[in-house]
Parts: sequence; structure tokens; C-alpha cells
Amino acid sequence: MEKRRIGIMGGTFDPIHIGHLVIAEAVYETYRLDKVLFIPASAPPHKPGVKVAPALHRYVMTVLATVGHPAFSVSDIEMRRPGPSYSYDTVRALRQEMGEACEFFFILGTDAAKELGTWNNVDELLDLCHFVAATRPGTQRAVDEVIQQFGAKGQAKIHPLSTPELAISSTDIRGRIQAGQSVRFILPEQVEAYIKKEGLY
Repeated sequence: MEKRRIGIMGGTFDPIHIGHLVIAEAVYETYRLDKVLFIPASAPPHKPGVKVAPALHRYVMTVLATVGHPAFSVSDIEMRRPGPSYSYDTVRALRQEMGEACEFFFILGTDAAKELGTWNNVDELLDLCHFVAATRPGTQRAVDEVIQQFGAKGQAKIHPLSTPELAISSTDIRGRIQAGQSVRFILPEQVEAYIKKEGLY
């Protein structure tokens, strides 16, 4: 029996924007995934002391951004678990929940890929899933260095994927909102409307 191919897109999503969605769609299409699970981090371990919007708001925005895609869904698995949102714990829990008949593809942006060596239990995590690192022009070398860092396991489990160039970040978006500048076409319309309604950022 062929394994179900599940994409995992973790992140703070503060807020989720079209850059996240474009990368997820590129991996979904290229790796012929059955579904992509978006997982908002409850307590992002790489952002200690950084103020982020409440997890429930970030979860709702992620649902609003992905609801129109039949293969995209959102999981609250990290919001239900206390303590730092470590990807290793999440993937292990998903493996227990979904069984051995699934193959996991963890989707990363270049910046997250560069930090992979600092992740909690990263060697064990590489045993549990593949990583697909989205690259933009000029970032391929950084991802190649990360692959080399993990040796044979890196070669087998970390896959660079060239994706459309979108120099968008959640930090920039929050700055634009605070400055009263337009975020049209950078955010899905439903997410922009939700931010205005809830007075976020």
C-alpha cells in the first residue's frame, strides 16, 4: 500500500501571509502531497521573550487563509500541548496519531532551514520526516551548507526546492499595519479583514 504523503507547515503565522501559502502550494504540487497541515506554534521556541499575538488569533487567521484549498487544513496540536512548541514532539505525536502509513514532509523557509542545527532533537526529527527547504535566488548555498552539516542523513532527508521569490515577512507586515500602510495583496483578504476587526498589531 502506498503511504499517504503529509506536508507539515509549522510557524508562528503572526500573521500568515501569501508567502507561506505560495511555498506550501509549491511543495504540495512538487511532492504530490495528499494534504498539508498548517500548525501554528503556541509557544515558538526560537522566539523567547518576543511578543506574539495570542495563539487563538493566529490559529483563526491560518484557518481563514487556508479554508479555500481542499488539501490544506490547520491543526491545533501545539496549542493543546503546554510548554515550548518543539517540532520533534509534534511530529512524534502526529506519527502516533496517523500511524506508519504516512510519510511526513516538513516545509521550511530558508531562514528556518539555516537554523535547523539548533532545533531540539533534530537528528531524531530527521529520522521521522523529510524536510523540504524553500529556496529563493541567492539562498541555495545556505541550504546546501545545512545539508552538508548533517552528512548522509542530510543528503537523504533535506531537499531544497526553488519557489517563487516573495520577499515578504510577518515582521514587515506588522510594521506596515502599525504605520497605517496597505497590506492588500500581501495578506489573504479574509486575514486582513480579521486583523482589522480584532484590532491586531
